Amino acid sequence: MIVFDLRCEHNHVFEAWFANSDAFADQRQKGLLSCPLCGSAQVEKAVMAPNVAPKGNQRRDAATPVVAPAANAPQAADIKALMETLAKAQAALLEKSEWVGKDFASKARAMDAGEIDQGLIHGQTTPEEAKSLIEDGIGVVPLPFPVVPPEKQN
Repeated sequence: MIVFDLRCEHNHVFEAWFANSDAFADQRQKGLLSCPLCGSAQVEKAVMAPNVAPKGNQRRDAATPVVAPAANAPQAADIKALMETLAKAQAALLEKSEWVGKDFASKARAMDAGEIDQGLIHGQTTPEEAKSLIEDGIGVVPLPFPVVPPEKQN
């Protein structure tokens, strides 16, 4: 696993984990990345400074400059509050939604075609299937937080 700092077109910086550098490039190319603060899909890698700890027998020189975050940068408490709000919104939607598991793509297509009644559903699909649904104009969105399938819940 590798972690990257990402930046959206509105200069929001956030962290994301990927299996490797190619996984980032693949997800970005498929349009699967978006800013958790504003939803922008214009996401690039941000410059990262490695966090290398000093040797145990060394101290940081008092004259070493320390850079403060930008005044308009989101603060940790703001980000935590936003994430809690998103989690509550997702939980509320899932209460009204039907888990369809791996049948998500076929059910979404059937609803779009009028073959079955419209309804709020959630489930699993591959990134390729999700992209195909979006390209076909079928309204689907990825959930911001993982969902435990009902059969795996305690």
